[in-house]
Amino acid sequence: MACKKDLGNYKYHAPAEPVISGLIDSTVNAIVGDSLIIRPGVSLADGDPAKDLFFDWDILVAEEARSDHYTGYPLRIVYNLKPMVRNAKLTVTDQRNGIKYFYKFKIDGGTRFSKGATVLSVDNGVTRLSFIRPDSSVNADLYHALHNEDLPVNPVQLFAKPLAYQENTVEDYWVICKDPAKQSVIIDGSTMLRKRYFGAQFFNPPTPMETQAFSGAQGVPTGIVNGKLYLSITSTAPFAPDFGKFSSMQTGNYYLAPFYSRYNFFFGFDTIRHGFVTFDGGGNFMGSDYQVVGSAFNPTNIGTGELLFMQAIPSVSYAYYKSTDGNVYEYTFTVDMSNYDLRTIKPTRKRIFKGAALLTNNSRWQRSAVDIFYFTSNDKIYRYNPVNEDLRPLDANFGGKKVTMLKLSTDGNTLTAGVEGSVLLLDVSVGKNGVITGRVDGIPGAPVDIVSRK
Repeated sequence: MACKKDLGNYKYHAPAEPVISGLIDSTVNAIVGDSLIIRPGVSLADGDPAKDLFFDWDILVAEEARSDHYTGYPLRIVYNLKPMVRNAKLTVTDQRNGIKYFYKFKIDGGTRFSKGATVLSVDNGVTRLSFIRPDSSVNADLYHALHNEDLPVNPVQLFAKPLAYQENTVEDYWVICKDPAKQSVIIDGSTMLRKRYFGAQFFNPPTPMETQAFSGAQGVPTGIVNGKLYLSITSTAPFAPDFGKFSSMQTGNYYLAPFYSRYNFFFGFDTIRHGFVTFDGGGNFMGSDYQVVGSAFNPTNIGTGELLFMQAIPSVSYAYYKSTDGNVYEYTFTVDMSNYDLRTIKPTRKRIFKGAALLTNNSRWQRSAVDIFYFTSNDKIYRYNPVNEDLRPLDANFGGKKVTMLKLSTDGNTLTAGVEGSVLLLDVSVGKNGVITGRVDGIPGAPVDIVSRK
């Protein structure tokens, strides 16, 4: 409301707004340790940008709950933040009237190891770590070149430890090895330099320490060590030195096989009970404290033998088990742990696995999101559909070399296979049967695991 006699002022002129080009909602690439210069186009219709405008730059450092602030035009700094995509903001102030204008963008910080693939391999019993650059050139045996020492023997996994609560990122590489004489190693994902030995990941490291399997679901690592489940400490701020460390094991009378799943609970296989066991969301061991709905098999005890592969998911789950009776069985079941009072396992089928005769002691497995399984058999890879038991070899010809590594892409369209000296890409998209589409040679020894970064 206003006074009736107040006729207002119609002689004002709206100030011209600065025009910023080439920056708004864009992503600027930066290399850690190198100069970062951001020089967007700037124009001001009724003024001189150099005299009338003031520039503030803010780069969010979320993991430390702060921002880096700079002033001036252009932004000219040596980029020194951890590699990741960061939110940033340019604030432009018109010094003639104090009006501020805000422009958001992102900075994608990286290193020369931010794009490519890291390969773990075994070369005549010696563990090697190599890096494949985007141009397919190989930095072979990179760890030894940087540290003048060998990695532990008997590697089993190259785990890409994500940044806190940021899945699909790589802060560190954990080179997981079953070496009774030497600890596994944690390597900086940006520099490939050793950060620490694996014992430093614990407040009180267990002795002896057999590192077996690790996962980064929900951006926070969990793992199996000495057959026991270990959880990360998350009660501190993500940038605190204790965040993500392992405390004590989750107590209970169990010994887990190296296959487990994490949702709002933990699901695994106990080699003492020879059956499926659960842990609640806090990691407390619940054992076989669940309801069994169905009689296809007894999930609390499926008999003595060895779990070859298992991947439990919220819908239909599968497990492949080599029984002491000499047969390999395929178990199909569903798991529902959404409500503690209604925790159930529904066993739906037990049958002899059609591809049992093709399996070897070192067969590698992968499962797609549409329930297609791939497994290795010496120098071949087989595709298996459990719905109709369709079993067929892929078209890829490895020249008689044993396939030692198998990794399925997130979209399910590409298999990465490893043979002595090489890593190969196979097309398994719809209508394709594993034709080789790419190959990188120069890998020292036989690949064990690979982490790709794009």
